[in-house]
Amino acid sequence: MLVRIVKMSFEPSKIEEFLANFEANKIKIRNFEGCNFLELYRDQNNTNIFFTYSYWDSENDLNNYRHSKLFKSVWAKTKPLFNAKPEAWSVDKLVCLN
Repeated sequence: MLVRIVKMSFEPSKIEEFLANFEANKIKIRNFEGCNFLELYRDQNNTNIFFTYSYWDSENDLNNYRHSKLFKSVWAKTKPLFNAKPEAWSVDKLVCLN
């Protein structure tokens, strides 16, 4: 399993637009083949900073999503809203305590 973490910083005036786009597409993203989990987080202190966490069966599944029409559509609406370059990490989960 691959865990994808993406940090995004938005222009404060564009946050509602981002949230509306995420809301409209979150089920489609979560249901994309190979995606098993999706969450959105918001920084408590810098409220224009958001993180997505998603779990993918494989890097190939993530790449299929990143090259899909769905991703291109979501990204086209998201990218102009940033006030800083997004950062992304693909990591392996080593420990999970519930």
